[in-house]
Amino acid sequence: MKHLSCGLVELKFTGTAEADLMSFSGYGAAFGNVDAYGDVISPGAFAKFLSGVKSGSQPWPAMLSQHGGFGSAEDMTPIGVWTDLSEDGAGLRVTGQLADTPRGRELYTLMKMSPRPAIDGLSIGYIAKASTPRSKPEDPRRTITEIDLMEISPVTFPANRNARVASVKSIEDLEKLSDVEDYLREAGGFSIREAKTLISRIKAASSRDVSGDQLSKPIDLAAIAKLFSTHTRIYK
Repeated sequence: MKHLSCGLVELKFTGTAEADLMSFSGYGAAFGNVDAYGDVISPGAFAKFLSGVKSGSQPWPAMLSQHGGFGSAEDMTPIGVWTDLSEDGAGLRVTGQLADTPRGRELYTLMKMSPRPAIDGLSIGYIAKASTPRSKPEDPRRTITEIDLMEISPVTFPANRNARVASVKSIEDLEKLSDVEDYLREAGGFSIREAKTLISRIKAASSRDVSGDQLSKPIDLAAIAKLFSTHTRIYK
C-alpha cells in the first residue's frame, strides 16, 4: 500500500458542544499534481472504486490518524468515518466526521486552532491498480489511472504544499440560506437534491418575505441547520 498526501480545503464545525458533528471536508488527492514520490493521478482514477463504494461491492476507506502511526491497536483504531467521497475537476473530494472520542476530539481541536490549524493535511493509503510509467526523463515517474483506497488520514505533513485550509465555519456563522444548504451537504451528509428541497420548504414555510437568498427578517438559520443535520443519515 502506498501513501499520497494532499490537504484540507475547508473545515465546518457546529460549534455547539451538545450537537458537535466535528465534520470537515477537503481533497484526499489532487489530479495532475506531481507528488513527493514523482507520481501523478489522472482524472477518473477513483471512478471504479467510488462506483463500487456506492453499490456496496467496495468497503469505505477507513479514517485513521497519520496512517495509523506505528501500527499499535490504538493507532489503527479509526478516529471517525468518511461520509462522502467524489471526484471533481480538482481531485478526490472527501467529507468526514470525527468520532466523539479522546483522539477524535484531539484532532478536532488541532484542526480548529487559531491563527492557523495545527493539522491541515490529508493523505490517502491506496493500491495502484493501473498506471503508466514515464516515457521521457521529464515525465512523472508514473501516471496512475486506477486506484483502490484503503484509508484516508489527517496528517501533519502533506506533500502538496498548496492544498491548505481555506476557512473554518461554525453553525453560528450561517447568515444565508445558501450557507444552510452547504452546511447540510457538508456536515449533515444530505445530497444536493435533499438539501435544496429542505431549503425550498424553509422558504415556503416562512411567514417572512424572501428575496433571493436573503430573508427580510432573519430566522434562526443555525437552529434549522442543527435540527436537520442531527437527524440520522444512512450513507451508501
